[in-house]
Amino acid sequence: MKDVEEFAGVTIGPGTVFGCLARLEERGLVEALEPEDRRHPYRLTAAGVVALKGQLHELERVTSTGSARLGSTRGHLGGEPA
Repeated sequence: MKDVEEFAGVTIGPGTVFGCLARLEERGLVEALEPEDRRHPYRLTAAGVVALKGQLHELERVTSTGSARLGSTRGHLGGEPA
């Protein structure tokens, strides 16, 4: 939860985190490791790595398209499309 807060700037509760992890584990995308003190570590499975790479590729496609379209609006008032 602290990691998400640090890199994303949002605060999420344990119910959100563990609910998400449970769904990812059911889908075979993560696996639980042995608890360490109060921590409950997980790691990506091979299927999780493939799924994550696919999602990142799709996000890169969307952001590059958005950036290209935003760049084509330069010079127009308020950044509105021509």
